[in-house]
Amino acid sequence: MTGLAIDMPAADRRAFYRAVLERLNAAGVEYLVGGAFAMAGVTGIAACTKDLDLFVRERDCAAALSVLRQAGYATAVPFRHWLAKVHCGDHVIDIIFNSGNGASPVDDSWFLHALPADVEGVPVKLCPVEEMLWTKAFVMERERYDGADVAHLLHSCAERLDWPRLLKRFGNHWPVLLSHLVLFSYIYPGEAHRVPSAVLLELNARVADRIGETPADPKLCRGGLLSRAQYAVDFVEWGYTDARLAPHGCMSAEDLRAWNEAAPERQRMRSATAGRPIEVVGRTEPD
Repeated sequence: MTGLAIDMPAADRRAFYRAVLERLNAAGVEYLVGGAFAMAGVTGIAACTKDLDLFVRERDCAAALSVLRQAGYATAVPFRHWLAKVHCGDHVIDIIFNSGNGASPVDDSWFLHALPADVEGVPVKLCPVEEMLWTKAFVMERERYDGADVAHLLHSCAERLDWPRLLKRFGNHWPVLLSHLVLFSYIYPGEAHRVPSAVLLELNARVADRIGETPADPKLCRGGLLSRAQYAVDFVEWGYTDARLAPHGCMSAEDLRAWNEAAPERQRMRSATAGRPIEVVGRTEPD
């Protein structure tokens, strides 16, 4: 996969991306390219992008930021549980080590299965398709839904996916994967056969096994894993336990507070109330 077709009209933006990639390579900091570049490399779908997504292990994030600060770039960590940023004027690169819901940490396996490519003439590695699909499957926000990306990834390489590894990635969240597989067969009825029947039989058997099952926590809500704002009522008013918090999830109360506060719905509400105090959306302590 070379010469990824991405529409980047600004020459200075392209120079920024190239310089950052070259500096990280020279410093020996391991990273993977994701986002629109990786989607273009796998699916051939070109897109206009205004930022570059680089995925690193959490333990490597500080080293990556240090290298780039020494190069004169501004850095920030707006969300300590998953995301840092590198700035050059109006241009931005995201340094990602988890997902917004805290459920998709970058680990060694990402690098073991990475795909070779080049961006702006710089040799890089792309995120594996399985990890791309895994992280995108949970993005179901009102303002952003990555279901089409998941469908296009399946359309591009369903036969070549490492399905056992993908199932392992989803773990107890396998119903999210099943929902996308059902949608894939609906979107592309002529392509549905490309998803291994053994995978569908296994997942549907799990559904059947759950019929009549009494849940360990009847007040657990996993909606926050799919959208940080649309299920706020469940936690604030209806008394549900947020699956993003321990013991169900990996986010801390403070991380959750910061993540919820930055939701577009919260920003619009803050503007509409002209600075009046607003109650934090989302329960911030587990039961």
